[in-house]
Amino acid sequence: MRRMEQSCYQTLMDLGEDASREGLLKTPQRWAKALQFLTRGYSDSLHELVNGAIFDESHHELVLVKDIVVYSMCEHHMLPFWGKVHVAYIPNGKVIGLSKIARIAEMYSRRLQVQERLTREIANALQETLKPMGVAVIMDCAHMCMMMRGVQKVGASTTTSSVIGVFETDPRTR
Repeated sequence: MRRMEQSCYQTLMDLGEDASREGLLKTPQRWAKALQFLTRGYSDSLHELVNGAIFDESHHELVLVKDIVVYSMCEHHMLPFWGKVHVAYIPNGKVIGLSKIARIAEMYSRRLQVQERLTREIANALQETLKPMGVAVIMDCAHMCMMMRGVQKVGASTTTSSVIGVFETDPRTR
């Protein structure tokens, strides 16, 4: 963490700031702690997160958890993006505790990401964990890298999807 603080201090100086002024005195420590929090998904394990919350169940129809709010950091600019993810699966003899779906989304979102990979990682994790008949993940996010810099288009959003199993092979499931 000390190296992160030193890096932040140097960045402030390179920007022409007086890193010793009152408002910036503790900024390197706050920034390092914030970045560790925002990327805490690297220290999580899918197996530990699920923690055995998989149950035998004969339900073979759609299970959908909607509007899971996620916050992530764009790996290209290290600026935030956020939005909602909707996760659906068709069980194949097993179901997962619903909160675990939100926790899976949180774990992968708390890493440096691109939205396309984040969407796929959530789908792959559910597929690996449950081996359902199919998984579908849809994510809609706003990206600060498109709002604050570059094209500067406030209000633009990006929608991505990832489909596995019957959601990919059977058009009737979409």
